[in-house]
Amino acid sequence: MRIDAEELAVVPLDSPLAHDPALAGAKAANLARAAAEGLPVLPGFALVPSARAPGAPTGPAALREAWTRLSGPDTGALVVRSSSAHEDTAESSMAGRFESVLDVRGWDAFTAAVRTVLDSADLAPTPFPPAPAAAGSGTGSGGDMAVLVQPMLRAAAGGVMFGADPVEGRYDRILISAVHGGPDRLVDGSTQGVRYQLTRRGRLLRTEPGAEGGHGARLLSRLRPGSRAAGPTAPGAAAAEQPPLGRHRLAQLVRLARRAEKVYGGPQDMEFGFGPDGRLWLFQARPITAMSARPPRGARLLGPGPVSETLPGVLQPLEEDLWLAPMAHGLTLALDIAGAASRRKLRRLPVARTVDGRAAADLRLLGVTPPAHPVLNFINPAPGARRAGAAWRVGRLRTALPLLAQDLMADVDRQLHDFRAPKEMLSGELLNAVSWGRNALSALHAQESLAGALLDAGSGRSAGTTAAGEALAVLAEGRSRGATDAELIAHHPVLLTLLPPTLGERGPLPENVGWNGVPRGVGFLGVREGLRLRIRWVQEMQATMVREVGTRMDAHCLVGERRKIALLRWDELLSVGEGRGRPIDLVERTPRPETPALPAVFRLADGRPQAVTLARGRTGEGQGAGGGQGEGTAWDGQGVRPPHPVLVVRSLDPALAPLLPDLAGLVAETGSVLSHLAVLAREYHVPTVVGVPDAVGRFGPGTGLVVDGGTGAVELTGAAPEGEAADTPGASGAPGVSAASGASGASGGHEEPDRQDENEDAARDEPRKGAVA
Repeated sequence: MRIDAEELAVVPLDSPLAHDPALAGAKAANLARAAAEGLPVLPGFALVPSARAPGAPTGPAALREAWTRLSGPDTGALVVRSSSAHEDTAESSMAGRFESVLDVRGWDAFTAAVRTVLDSADLAPTPFPPAPAAAGSGTGSGGDMAVLVQPMLRAAAGGVMFGADPVEGRYDRILISAVHGGPDRLVDGSTQGVRYQLTRRGRLLRTEPGAEGGHGARLLSRLRPGSRAAGPTAPGAAAAEQPPLGRHRLAQLVRLARRAEKVYGGPQDMEFGFGPDGRLWLFQARPITAMSARPPRGARLLGPGPVSETLPGVLQPLEEDLWLAPMAHGLTLALDIAGAASRRKLRRLPVARTVDGRAAADLRLLGVTPPAHPVLNFINPAPGARRAGAAWRVGRLRTALPLLAQDLMADVDRQLHDFRAPKEMLSGELLNAVSWGRNALSALHAQESLAGALLDAGSGRSAGTTAAGEALAVLAEGRSRGATDAELIAHHPVLLTLLPPTLGERGPLPENVGWNGVPRGVGFLGVREGLRLRIRWVQEMQATMVREVGTRMDAHCLVGERRKIALLRWDELLSVGEGRGRPIDLVERTPRPETPALPAVFRLADGRPQAVTLARGRTGEGQGAGGGQGEGTAWDGQGVRPPHPVLVVRSLDPALAPLLPDLAGLVAETGSVLSHLAVLAREYHVPTVVGVPDAVGRFGPGTGLVVDGGTGAVELTGAAPEGEAADTPGASGAPGVSAASGASGASGGHEEPDRQDENEDAARDEPRKGAVA
C-alpha cells in the first residue's frame, strides 16, 4: 500500500500545533500536552492532512526526514498509531476501534502502516458525524484521522493505570493492571495481567493475580489447591517469576497518576511502560469514561425480596399509587406497633418504593439484614426501650389479632359483595370504591404483617394450608372439567392468587398443573392466608373499577390520550373525576418499559441500583468490570442472535465491539477490566465479568444467565421442573408474603442508631437467617 505524501503534513509533538486535538487528534494532542508539562513522553510526530496545517512541512522529503530522524541510522522499530478527533475524548474512548501497527521497520513498512491506520477511519463508525474533509485533502471520511508515530519501546513491564477506580466509582483509589512486556497484550484482552488497587497515597490495598504465567499464576495455584500454572515459558523466565510491578515501580506510577490529574484536570486512563533501564514512559492518556456511580454515605440497603411476590413486575404510575403505597403504609403501621423502628425514622424513610418501576423494600427496616454495627446496636438503649414500651401492645394484640382479622375480613367480604357491577355504577361511585380499596389494603397489609410475626403459622386449621395451594388444587380440578380461565375465576376467585395484579390485560392461568390435593374452600385458610387472599381480591376489584373509568374517559379524550389511565397518578385521576381536566402532558406520556430484575440486595447510586455483596466468596468467580446487572441467554457470537443475548467468549477481542450494543451481558474467560472492550462495554452499560474459568465450556449457547458487573457474579437461571410449585406465579407464597416478611423481621429485628445509617459498609452486610417468616 502506498500513501500520497503530498497530502500529509508533519507536526512534531513539541510543536504548538500538536496541542490542537482537532488537528493532531486527541491521542497526539494529549501526549503533546503531557510532554510540555514535563511528563515522561517519548518523542514523535503526527501526520495530519496538509490542508489543515498550512504552516507545517509537507511532501515526501519532509515525511522521510521525520521518519529518518525518529528511526535513527539503524532504522529502529516504530509504533504507528491512530489519533482520531473522535477517540480518547471525555464522551467516548473509542478504545481499540482504530488500527495501530507495532514494530514497524523500514520505509516501505512505515508507509504501509500509515495507510493501514488511515484506512481504519473508514472501517470503524464514530459516535459523531465526521467533519467534512477540506478541499483537496484527499482523505475522504478519514479526514478526522491523524497518525501518531513514536519509537517502539521494548518494555520490561507495562500496563494500564486508572487514576480512579471506574468499576467501584471510587476517586480515592488508583487501579493498575500490568504484565511483563508491553501493554499491548493487556489492552487487546488476550491476557488478564496482575491487578493492583492502591490509595492515592500509594498504599497497596489489594493484588489480584492475572492469567499470565509467573507470579500471578503461582498465586492462583495457591488459591486453588491442585491447580497448575499453565502456558509456555516466556524468554527471561527468571524475571517473569517476579511480579511485573514492585514497590518502587508502583510508587512511580502513583506519582504519575497524580501529576497527570493535575495536568488534565481529572483522573486519567493511561497506558505506560517501563524500559529496560527501568525508566517509566507514558504511552497514552485520556479521560476516564463510563465512571460508575458510587452510593452516597448513608444510602439505604434495598431489595425486592420482601415485596416482589406481591408485585413482581414493572408498576405503572397508577398501579404504584393503588397498590405499593398502601403496602408501604401498612408495613409502616406494623413496624410502629411492634416497636421495631422509631417513628422519626419511619417518617423519614419509606419502607417500600419503586426502583426502575419495580417494587423494592428497605431491608434494614424490615429486619431482613442485620445492623451494620451489631455491638453499637446492642449498647444503644433506644430500641430496647421502644420495644419494652410496645410489649404490652404486642402481648394484648397476640390474643386479639385473630378476632380483629376475622372482623376485618368479614367487613372486606361484605363490602366487595355489596359493590354492583362496574357498568351499573356511576363514575363517582367507581372512584369511591377504588379509594375505599386503598384504605382497606393498608389495614390488610398491616394485619397480615403482624399475623406473620405474632401468630403460630403451624397451629390450628391454618397448618399447611395456603391460598396458593388451595388455588392450585382448584385449578387442577377445573382443568380436568375443561373450564375456561374466565369461568374458573368467576366461580373460584381464590385463583387470583396465582396472578399478579395489573391494570392491563389479565394474564392466563398456568396451563400444566399436576395434582395438588383436594380443594377444601377458602374457609379453611388461616388468618394470615385469609388476609393475603383479601389483599388480592381488593386489588382485582380496584383494577376492574379503574378499567371501567378508563373506558368512560376514553370516550371524551383525544386519540393520543386514550388507554392511558394507568399512566396517571392517583391525585390526577381524582382531579379528572372532579372535572378539573386531564394533565396537559398525557399525550406525551409512555408506559414504563420492562426493566431487568433488581439485584437481590442493592443501594442506589445516582438513582441506579448498585448490587451489594452480602457474603464474599459466594457471588461468583470472576472480576466485575461494571455495567450493572443483566439477565439473558448465553450466546457465542455466532449464528442467530437471541433476544437479550449474553455474549460468552474466551477473550475480550476488540473485534467483538460491533456486537456490544443491546447485549444483556458479557462474560470472558480472560481479559482485564481495563481492556479496550471492557471500557467500551461500560460505555454501552453492558454488565461485564472477566476472568471466569471455563466460561465457554460451562455456559453454552442457550444457557440462561444473570451477569452482575459489580460483584463479578455469573449465575445460572432456569425454570423449576414441570409440575412443581415454582412453575406457577405466586406458588411459593400468596401475594402479601412481603408484608409478613416485613413484620416477622420487624418484631424481632434489630435497629441501629440513626447515626449508623451513614456508616453502613456493604462488605459487612450478611443476611440474617430466619428473618423472613
